[in-house]
Amino acid sequence: MRKAYDIGFGQSEQELVIDELPLSGTLPKWVEGTLLRNGPGTFNPGEQDLRHWFDGLAMLHKFTFRDGKVSYANKFLQCDAYSQAKEQGKIAYSEFATDPCYTLFDRVKEVFSPGFTDSAKVNIGKLHGQFVALGEPSLQVEFDPETLESVGVFAYDDKVKNHVTTVHPHADRDTIFNLTTRFGRVSSYRFMKLEKEQPHQLVSRQKVKQPAYIHSFGMSPNYLILTEYPFVVNPLSILFHAKPFIENYRWKPERGTRIFIFNRHTGELVKQTVTDPFFAFHHVNAFERQGELIFDMVVYPDPDIIDAFYLDRIRAEEKKLPGGELRRFRLDPGGGGEVAAETLCDEGVELPRFDYDSLNMDGSYRYVYSIGVDRAKKNSFYDQIVKSDLQTGKAKIWKEENSFPGEPVFLPNPDGKKEDDGVNLSIVLDEANGSSFLLVLDSSDFSEIARATIPQPVLFGYHGSFYKTI
Repeated sequence: MRKAYDIGFGQSEQELVIDELPLSGTLPKWVEGTLLRNGPGTFNPGEQDLRHWFDGLAMLHKFTFRDGKVSYANKFLQCDAYSQAKEQGKIAYSEFATDPCYTLFDRVKEVFSPGFTDSAKVNIGKLHGQFVALGEPSLQVEFDPETLESVGVFAYDDKVKNHVTTVHPHADRDTIFNLTTRFGRVSSYRFMKLEKEQPHQLVSRQKVKQPAYIHSFGMSPNYLILTEYPFVVNPLSILFHAKPFIENYRWKPERGTRIFIFNRHTGELVKQTVTDPFFAFHHVNAFERQGELIFDMVVYPDPDIIDAFYLDRIRAEEKKLPGGELRRFRLDPGGGGEVAAETLCDEGVELPRFDYDSLNMDGSYRYVYSIGVDRAKKNSFYDQIVKSDLQTGKAKIWKEENSFPGEPVFLPNPDGKKEDDGVNLSIVLDEANGSSFLLVLDSSDFSEIARATIPQPVLFGYHGSFYKTI
């Protein structure tokens, strides 16, 4: 397993353009379009290694499916963090959990002008026709989906140097919502709305003394859900850059987890409540049923999962990677009562996906696809794909010896009759061969349909999306 970690947290050998990847199996005829993925391209930009899974410099990956064949291209995201690292041979900007090697002069300069990364490495979004590499720093990077060349920057909010954003915007018809956290003397959470050919609009604002680390939020037909975990920061630590970004946050379980519910249409705060402390990266889905607001998340008892992603801990294999619990929350947005919660599946999971285009905000959805950790092994990283059945609580598993899959993007069969009639696409690191392959699974029974072999490894990445046309 150590070999897999050294490969997956190493450095991509080269940028490639390949017209046709070697393919085993047969792709369904309806699988036509492009899978765009984001994630680290290197953890070794020079004389200083990056320390955490969330630190690597961004690389875009493009898989195009046409006429039963798969083409491939990859390219480092062109941004200041990458160009400066390449020019100087060392880390030039502060990442999630790694700072550059500072001189005393550098540290003084950072106080007045913090150099947070613009390496938008976490997700891909199509925002009113613009393809954008999404990261938690304030500026997102627009790119050309044909060439993967950067073409500009994108911001959800003003004062871009003083805020962070989630990397999971929600879309409903032609309207896009996202949550930003603005740091200052008075900090605030800000729900922003983007409508086509309109300037960004502030929907709701919630003042806060100690902002939490928030990676995603929930949205139902009528509500925006802000889940504030008790993993919080003194905003001055962020503004004056006392430590790498995430190391300024502190776990304060006595605060509990605060849940803010906003009316999506008016911006009004309609409910604020507190429940037991927990931590999460990902909301999954949210919907309303008979006056109840219901939302599903992948949760942890505390933020130890962040520490579990430090590369020295992963490589040491001393601790098993904690799996997230797929949990459902229920509350009455217009009345009293406590938050009710239940576990939906026993498997530990992360990076959840479902049929978002068809079933977002729809309570009839049944299946969630994720990566997970084989409980029979002591792996300190994800080594299986999990299909969770929310009705039965049971799960289907795909795993293969010495293989480490990434997020399983779901693609529905346009002629399908069932929710799980489709395929899942996952980039898998093949430890034995020192390379990666694109795995195509039948979403119904989790059998392999095809795999396309990439002649070099793709580093362990995060999120991506499939587009029928670009």
